[in-house]
Formats: sequence, C-alpha cells, structure tokens
Amino acid sequence: MPRATVVPLESTNHTFSIDLEAIKKRARAHIDEGAVTEGYQGDRRTILKLLNDSLATELVCVLRYRNHHFMSASIGGIAGFAVTGELLAHSQEEMIHADRLAARITQLGGEPDFAPDTLATRSHADYAVSNSLRGMLTEDLVAERIAIDTYTAIIRFVADKDPTTRRLFEELLAQEEEHADELSDFLKRLPIDD
Repeated sequence: MPRATVVPLESTNHTFSIDLEAIKKRARAHIDEGAVTEGYQGDRRTILKLLNDSLATELVCVLRYRNHHFMSASIGGIAGFAVTGELLAHSQEEMIHADRLAARITQLGGEPDFAPDTLATRSHADYAVSNSLRGMLTEDLVAERIAIDTYTAIIRFVADKDPTTRRLFEELLAQEEEHADELSDFLKRLPIDD
C-alpha cells in the first residue's frame, strides 16, 4: 500500500509517516462509528460516565445559581443586588458547559443523561441553598472548588487517550477557576454582619 509523504521532524532524527490508504479503508469500513476511530484510545465506557456525571454537576450548578440569582437581591440587600447579575451569568455559563458535555457524549456514541430523578446523586456538587447572601456565595464557591478538583482529576485520567475530551475539560476548568476567583472576591467584600 502506498504511504503518505514522509516528513522529517526538525528537532529529532525521527520521521513521521502514516499509511493513508489503510486509514481511508478503515474510515469507510467503520463509518457507523462516527467520530470514534481506531486511533481513539480512551476507555469509552468510563469516559462517558465521567462526562455524564460532569453533565449532572453542571446542571445542578445551573439550578443552584439560578436560585441564588433570584434570591440574592431580596435577602442580600444592596450587596445581593450587586451580585445578582453575576450569578445569572455564572448560571448561563454553566448551561453552556452542560451543552458542551452533552455534545461530546453524543460524539462518543453515548446518550446524555438529563434524568431529573438521579441528577443530584450523579452530581459532584450539591444543590445547596441558603437564607443569607454569604451562605449562597459560600455554597457556590464550594461547588466551584469541587468542580476544579474533579475536572483536574478527570484531565489527568484522560491524559492523551482522548485529547478532545481532555481539552474540553481543560476549557471548563479554566472557567470554573474564574468563577471561583470571582466568588472569593465577592465573599471578601461582603460586610461583616452578613
């Protein structure tokens, strides 16, 4: 079979080559597998579970942030009114995360699990409400810290076996860290008596 052009790598003595004809043949033979090719090295079953549990986490966070968005101004006074828009933005960003996770699940041939009856048990973070602004922001920060640690662990587990899923979690992780930083700042600026 003809091979693709051999390209010398500049920094080493190694060469790169691929059997393009074999790749084309496999692409046609396994067309029903969609985006998952022979080169995929991840444990698909485990990765789908991690993605679905993360989907549950994001959906629980959407709901918690929505609750806090609507309640913050009424129970947090001026400070609550000041953060209500940011809590809404966090909720919307978490929904985008959920959508991206669901899309990746389907790319890998899985089914996104949106079942409300098991959502809380599959989520890494809890759905926690509070009757104070400080309590709300604390619960949101705790949830973000949980997401940071779990997503970091997932990134390490996936490593180079599934680069697309790893990059997805790296992007989500960056935004969760941003959320945690913002929540930490809000908490530091709250009046002592809240």
